[in-house]
Amino acid sequence: MAVKIRLMRVGKKKQPHYRIVVVEEASKRDGAVVEVIGHYHPLQEVDDLTVDVERALLWLERGAQPTEAARHLLSRAGVMKAWHERRFGPKSAAGAEPLPA
Repeated sequence: MAVKIRLMRVGKKKQPHYRIVVVEEASKRDGAVVEVIGHYHPLQEVDDLTVDVERALLWLERGAQPTEAARHLLSRAGVMKAWHERRFGPKSAAGAEPLPA
């Protein structure tokens, strides 16, 4: 079965807090969790975003697909850039290689 990285809402009414979790694709929003890899508190003055980068990279390498919202938060935390560099190598500067004469 497929594995997803998505948000799980916790907190009181009108005071959302989210956990970034790894779950089976078929489970409910607040259902069984494989692993919690971070949390996000959007209502604080400075958005509180904490992600365990190594665990997130491990799950991405294992084939976990992030949802659109989770992908955005992972990108803000620098996980997606690190994952891209692991897969394809570091991006070189544009035009760094000299053209053949």
